[in-house]
Amino acid sequence: MRYRIAAAVMIAALVVAANAQAAETRCGWIENPTPANWWLEDAENTWTILTQGDDAGEVEGMELISDISEHDYVRTNGNYGYACACMSVETDGEDRITRILSFRQLKLAKCRADKALKFPG
Repeated sequence: MRYRIAAAVMIAALVVAANAQAAETRCGWIENPTPANWWLEDAENTWTILTQGDDAGEVEGMELISDISEHDYVRTNGNYGYACACMSVETDGEDRITRILSFRQLKLAKCRADKALKFPG
């Protein structure tokens, strides 16, 4: 009986662990070139956050991204542009950010100095 209970508890723990998303820290260029279009380009990938007209809808935690134009920022299209940031996120493991857990805008110099990052645009 004890072994059955222990086995059931272990199986339940494995199922929960397999379904849990792990937070990832992603740092790079946060880009907002036009309304409702957002992505983060880090050393590994270009991560889509939001695309205008996309059926996926708004990403949970999007409100954590403050107005990037209030800090170190490059304007490229009216009120739109890019900045440097680090985010704690969950991804789909391919190319999409599915949840934002935290956002911190950095000085542009930080991303400019990172040779692993491609220049935005």
